[in-house]
Amino acid sequence: MLKLWPVRGGTVTISALLFVVVVLQAALGFYKLPSPSMRPGLVVGDYILVNKFSYGIRIPIVNNVLIPVGKPQHGDVMVFNYPENPSINYIKRVIGVSGDTVTYRNKRLTVNGQRVKTDAAGEHMYFEQSVQPVINRQFTETLGSHTYQTLEVPRQPAFDLSKVADFPYRENCRYDEDGFTCKVPEGHYFMLGDNRDHSADGRYWGFVPDKYVVGKAFFVWLNIKQPGRIGTTIR
Repeated sequence: MLKLWPVRGGTVTISALLFVVVVLQAALGFYKLPSPSMRPGLVVGDYILVNKFSYGIRIPIVNNVLIPVGKPQHGDVMVFNYPENPSINYIKRVIGVSGDTVTYRNKRLTVNGQRVKTDAAGEHMYFEQSVQPVINRQFTETLGSHTYQTLEVPRQPAFDLSKVADFPYRENCRYDEDGFTCKVPEGHYFMLGDNRDHSADGRYWGFVPDKYVVGKAFFVWLNIKQPGRIGTTIR
């Protein structure tokens, strides 16, 4: 027999509570940030909440959309399965969606021929597993409905051409020493980290297929070493 708990207006059963838990687990993902690739907005040690229903209710295992709810938008911070090893989850920012042409040249973004609004925001310094500071230039970037901060290392190239993989739809991209242009294939997304010179992202391994989408990151719910970050909204 299932135990009942009295509540105002009725009772709650164990099965009802289990149902709530199952729904929450299906709708929300809990992830810990392992790298500095999304600094300054997200830092190592952040535990983040991910809404797995933001981009549709999906069929388990195959991850195809069963009930459309929404689609990834420019500027969203998205968790997804790493294309080169889908058992690993990555988090980056959506820069391009299906059909977009994304250009990253001399460290400035253009999407579909429109320069992404970018303003200098001074210097940013942080420490990461070292007593030596990491010093970056900081920028305020606006893409879609999102305004957020990015970082770059002065005088460092836009990417390392020697590390670019032979990924699916590689023929959609053109690389040279100053940057690249990629046409996002149907059903795929192009992702970049905000910490541009410390991020292994779409520059190197290509596009994220929709079946690898996990959900939209929206909230920092815990950081043991930096409790002041608890409650931070992800922009």
